Amino acid sequence: MRQFKVWARTWLVAILGIAALGMASAQSYPNKPIRVIVPAGAGDSCDILVRLIGPHLTARLGQPLVVDNRAGSAGQLGLSLIKQAPPDGYTIGCGQGGNMVIVPLAYQKVAYDSKKDFDPIALMASNFLALMVSPNAPFNTVDELIKYGKANPGKITFGTNGEGAFLHFATEQFRLQAGFSYLHVPYKSMTAVFTEMLGNQIDATLASFISAEPLAASGKLKMLGIARSSRLPEYPKVPTLSESVPGFTSGGWFGMIAPAGTPKEIIQLLNKEVNLALTLPDVRERMKKLGLDIHMESPDYFKDVIQNDFERWGKLTKDIGFKQL
Repeated sequence: MRQFKVWARTWLVAILGIAALGMASAQSYPNKPIRVIVPAGAGDSCDILVRLIGPHLTARLGQPLVVDNRAGSAGQLGLSLIKQAPPDGYTIGCGQGGNMVIVPLAYQKVAYDSKKDFDPIALMASNFLALMVSPNAPFNTVDELIKYGKANPGKITFGTNGEGAFLHFATEQFRLQAGFSYLHVPYKSMTAVFTEMLGNQIDATLASFISAEPLAASGKLKMLGIARSSRLPEYPKVPTLSESVPGFTSGGWFGMIAPAGTPKEIIQLLNKEVNLALTLPDVRERMKKLGLDIHMESPDYFKDVIQNDFERWGKLTKDIGFKQL
């Protein structure tokens, strides 16, 4: 019994020592540059957001943020690097709904578990989709498109950026809630989708408002509606899709994450600084122009968003009988 007590005291001292070391490390954080892995190339929404708030975080934290773009495998390459990094706050990253939720639901083999391998830091922003149609499409309103789709099953062609991609699932959700049918035409990129639409080869697509807006503004494609809860002040004549399909909204989100096990003190500090950066006028103005909605919430709120998305899109995959790729 005495030996057991000595052994227990030894382990208790060791555990307390490790905890104290962790607290000291968190209190001195950061004392060197912070690597921010972006699982996409330059110009991606995550890349734009990180570079937008980066200078403000650098000024506040006193250490530079070094952006490391790691595109590949629909975001899996970059997220795998974040997962494998030491949980010390010096490697963090940007995740989005597509690579953190849709990819794990769409593919059988994924290199990470989004709910176990990462600690959410801050949900920075969300975007929304726009319903776009080609110039010669036989409908000019959302209601006309739905009516046509019901009267002509499978005749409307919807382009997406791939089977099992976020936009494919969003289109399926729109189809289910609106009660019409369409023919899915998957492409490798949205650039290809827009090119085909401009040539009147396909009828419609649900696309990010950010990428679709220039084509609508130039009159090259028609924007029938936006998948947002309210109309945009800049486009007061463009209705929300929920005005025709009650309850339908759709879009992606973008947030900062860290490897699982990162000290809570560091997570809270980064959450505070990211949220503070999102209050700055230049940041808010730039995000507004990009059609992004700003979010300033807690790490737990972000965690709930991820969980709710898994439940929402997981239910959809079952409803449509989607088989993992």
